[in-house]
Amino acid sequence: MTETPGPADDFEAHRDRLVAVAARVLGNRADAEDVVQEAWLRFARQEPGSIRNVAGWLTTVVGRLSIDLLRSRTNQTEIAYDVRFLEPHVELDDPAPDGPEDSVIRAEALGLALLTVLGSLQPEERLAFVLHDLFAMPFAEIGPIIGRTADAAKMTASRARRKVHGAATGQVTGRPQHRDVVDAFLAAARDGDFEALLEILDPEVVWEIHGARAITVRSGRADVLRAISRGRSADVRVRRVSIDGQPGLLAWGPDGRPVSLMACTVENGRMTRIASLTDRTRLARIDVPPAPPARLGRDGRYGASSTATTWSGSSGGGRRSTREKDTDR
Repeated sequence: MTETPGPADDFEAHRDRLVAVAARVLGNRADAEDVVQEAWLRFARQEPGSIRNVAGWLTTVVGRLSIDLLRSRTNQTEIAYDVRFLEPHVELDDPAPDGPEDSVIRAEALGLALLTVLGSLQPEERLAFVLHDLFAMPFAEIGPIIGRTADAAKMTASRARRKVHGAATGQVTGRPQHRDVVDAFLAAARDGDFEALLEILDPEVVWEIHGARAITVRSGRADVLRAISRGRSADVRVRRVSIDGQPGLLAWGPDGRPVSLMACTVENGRMTRIASLTDRTRLARIDVPPAPPARLGRDGRYGASSTATTWSGSSGGGRRSTREKDTDR
């Protein structure tokens, strides 16, 4: 005798998609899981068989809960868009000339940049853009979720798309140029060449530290330079890697385990954003290359730069994101 699926079975069939939607709207998986759990509690209270379109009903609930949560964030610096490290693909960065597959890599990098700038959109714009452009939901279904007509929802998504593409296209630098800047940064940090670092780092560089309990955001070069200065003697090995198709940095501790993964944004030949993942638990879940056996020279491929170790220990505690302006320029 076959058992009739219950509410839990119906819900679980949609859970992964709901979490994916919420994570891209809210910017981090923890909040997304909370929203989806609340959607389950509401779904479980409904009369069995009373919902004809379960997928649509659940998407509507998750969408509206996400909008409510975004509106409740009164401090913009608390909207920490954590999409960089949702499911990063990390591999050794091969400096071979670009081939046909690099068009795919550039598309993936652009997609990451698009998601990153979602944090600048209004709640309704974020949701309309995510549902239509990333999950192919028709505007007739998006409209009721954001409290607008289908035509108004289309205009909202179009406005969001213009903002996102306008911001993101400036973030994606050609891979060889991006690699050169990352290599120069690593070499300058290793050698303590602060004049070179001032040329590489944008004066308004944003430094995100994704720790175990908080995402700290700082603005300006001063903190980055101080971190490098304090930690040059630490025993870590650093190598350039590819993170979602773009060159970044991975640091391993003395025991060979990763201590920091750094995604770097390069614009106009300068590093404008550094996102450092230092949460050891999350790092352990990511498939990363093994640590290099030793320092192999001064070419940027291997090194003993302490940059990552210093940043790893400077994220602080608490649950708020903070923003600090550079006063030492």
